[in-house]
Amino acid sequence: MYGRTRMYNLGFAVFTLFSLLLSATWLHGAAGALWLIAMRLCQGVGGAMLMANSSAILTDAFPPDQRGLALGLNQVAGIAGSFAGLVLGGLLGPLNWRLVFLVSVPFGLFGIWLPRHGYGFAETPLWAGIYMLPLTLGFLVAGPVSGWASDRFGARTFATGGMLLAAGTFAALQALPVDFDYPAFAVILLLNGIGMGLFAAPNRAAVMNSLPPDQRGVGAGISTTFQNSAMVLSIGVFFSLMITGLAGSLPHTLTGGLTAQGVPAADAARIAALPPVGVLFASLLGYNPVRTLLGPQVLGQLPPGHAGYLTGREFFPQLISAPFAHGLAVAFDFAIAACLVAAVASLLRGGRYVHDDRARPERRTRRPEPAPAAVPERPLAPPPAAGPPPTAPPPGPTPRGAPDG
Repeated sequence: MYGRTRMYNLGFAVFTLFSLLLSATWLHGAAGALWLIAMRLCQGVGGAMLMANSSAILTDAFPPDQRGLALGLNQVAGIAGSFAGLVLGGLLGPLNWRLVFLVSVPFGLFGIWLPRHGYGFAETPLWAGIYMLPLTLGFLVAGPVSGWASDRFGARTFATGGMLLAAGTFAALQALPVDFDYPAFAVILLLNGIGMGLFAAPNRAAVMNSLPPDQRGVGAGISTTFQNSAMVLSIGVFFSLMITGLAGSLPHTLTGGLTAQGVPAADAARIAALPPVGVLFASLLGYNPVRTLLGPQVLGQLPPGHAGYLTGREFFPQLISAPFAHGLAVAFDFAIAACLVAAVASLLRGGRYVHDDRARPERRTRRPEPAPAAVPERPLAPPPAAGPPPTAPPPGPTPRGAPDG
């Protein structure tokens, strides 16, 4: 109604304004939390303006045989920006929390692993983002290529194959040991990015190609809403499954590990009874919570070697490795199921369909042809006056040389 480009540019302004307000907050406690929530909601409005209109603008700007490539490049830019933000967040997070407003779930994969390979807990968010870059590389390669190919051969094969490949990579992640070799993990991440790239661009192009011009804005908005809602829902499901997996085995592991280092049984039982969500977020955010949980009184009663081991880089990662791996396995099962459902849905989609943009305007602008103007009827000629019927001339002699009759 108001123009897609105008709303797109307004989205930049809204997003930037509330980003500045987020970083400039001065409140603390509950008031500060409410302020951050309100500003994030408003920031999301600006983000929605950008994401909902970008696909519609690109669909209008490119012909049907180039839309897959255009939308694929657009999605690659978004994914690349997201992972560049992870690396930048890892750099800025230790400096000031105000500089970072997003924590990504993939950090959890390196929370089981980086401290055990010589990285300090404060460095794990940065290096987790760096080590996740093969995923971005796979998407960068597959997104434009699959979008270009889907313009010519349709979306069904690429979208279905991409989801099957993604499901296979999640199964491969389950098979990795906790103390995995990074090259194998990088290959799996690369294949996962390729699978996601094979699906994303053709699927979005198929949706946008099927819409008439006057419905592309709302179609792109609905598609973006589903995508972002699914991302938020998946984070909730992921953490729920992770916490469920941790709750089953973490208390026993914590109790045994702490008492083995000389921690009194009462203190070990108290720590083991705490909700596992604290341990989960400690691993995601890259810090060792043992020092805080035990406190200086308990640590002061332990031999220096035991106290140093408990608060060092070895104890906490090794302690939570098995419970964390169990929780990840449950979450990966969910991811495999979701990918298989998406693969079946993509397989059942129709053939390649592009809405004919020329037909709709003709129907809308066509007007009924005007009726022909009425032609006035001419008055009938009056009948001839009554009189004697005409008579033939009297016969006479035929002229010489003229034919008879």
